[in-house]
Amino acid sequence: MKEMEFEKAFERLEEILQNMNENKISLDNSLKLFEEADLLIKTCNKKLLDAESKIETLIKNRDQDLKIDENGPVKENFNMDTNQVL
Repeated sequence: MKEMEFEKAFERLEEILQNMNENKISLDNSLKLFEEADLLIKTCNKKLLDAESKIETLIKNRDQDLKIDENGPVKENFNMDTNQVL
């Protein structure tokens, strides 16, 4: 499957879900849609993890400590210095 943008993959996932919930479709077609959805979910997860990693890297590159808790990255001890650029 060609890699697609997150938004397009998510939109297609919504279409598949709606189609499977609203239409009476054959078992074979349901299986094909499920397989497509599985690939789209993997694509979306990878893109989200990549974005999270990039954000963490950007935050770590600032002059501050990065604390990761159950809610994600948290900035700590960031003191604005006249020589720092955000």
